[in-house]
Amino acid sequence: MTHRCRRSSGLWKIVVWDEAFFQGKKHEFTADCYSTPEHGFSTVRSCKIESGAWAGFEHCGFQGQQFVLERGEYPCWEAWSGSNAYHVERMCSFRPIACADHGRSRLMLFEQENFQGRRGELSDDCPSLPALGWGSSAVGSFLVRSGAWVCSQYPGYRGFQYLLESDSHAGEYKHVREWGSHAQTGQVQSIRRVQQ
Repeated sequence: MTHRCRRSSGLWKIVVWDEAFFQGKKHEFTADCYSTPEHGFSTVRSCKIESGAWAGFEHCGFQGQQFVLERGEYPCWEAWSGSNAYHVERMCSFRPIACADHGRSRLMLFEQENFQGRRGELSDDCPSLPALGWGSSAVGSFLVRSGAWVCSQYPGYRGFQYLLESDSHAGEYKHVREWGSHAQTGQVQSIRRVQQ
């Protein structure tokens, strides 16, 4: 198998262990990990984010449930998946997330796919889209002007997470299928900026 590296910089550093509570085999990464088995880990069971923000994925190849991991400690799988709609006990791939200065983060949302219908713009976190008049399934597409954003299935940043980035898909997410491999309903009720 080929190790695929998209970014490498001192801006990102994650330390992972194959056992919970920072036990067992340990490895540091400063770039993408396409497959933890390629590095001798069947899965990651705990991690520390020392710099940057990272996207973790349930399966190898950046597939399955997504987790946004910001600076801090994640001693067990509940720490990164505890608020999701279903619990995922593994993380088999991860990659750095390019974030913008929060003062420059901008996201446009549209009621229908292909940037059609009612539109709105965010430059700050929004814990409840329904409180702003957007229904539970009223978002059909996104245009990320700058930064990285986490869309959550329910208000209060709960449920499935969908990561949207300005440097992915040229910042264009025309349909729910482009939000992530696990995006099924496309329900988005809260959105926040990824912390660097």
